[in-house]
Amino acid sequence: MFSLRDVSMRVQGIRLQGHDEMAVKLLFWELEQHLKSSSGASVVAIDNKIEQAMDLVKSHLMYAVREEVEVLKEQIKELIERNSQLEQENTLLKTLASPEQMAQFQAQVQTGSPPAPQTTAPSGPPSATAASLAQPASHSAGPSA
Repeated sequence: MFSLRDVSMRVQGIRLQGHDEMAVKLLFWELEQHLKSSSGASVVAIDNKIEQAMDLVKSHLMYAVREEVEVLKEQIKELIERNSQLEQENTLLKTLASPEQMAQFQAQVQTGSPPAPQTTAPSGPPSATAASLAQPASHSAGPSA
């Protein structure tokens, strides 16, 4: 059997809004009024009211969790798309880099030092390189959830 104190401890910290908040307040008010004027015979009615309040809180929490899951799914989708774009860009940059640039990059990765400014022009036609690199950036400029 639940006590009113048990229920209020479980509900504490849960943010209810609008209709849900009013319904829970009404249920608790009814419980308090009933407890003040009741005898041991009405324990079943109190348990039913407490169960209704707990069901209301549970449904509100499940709704909030479902909303959060949808937001996270959308973020995962966006991150997968961004990762794919970055992998394509990485592959392109590797194919355009000279063997000397790749060796310099590998050395920097192994030592953990920041990349040095590039002093030589990249291999390949500059207009093709710029156009290829500009394309992935334009796709990632959309709104995030």
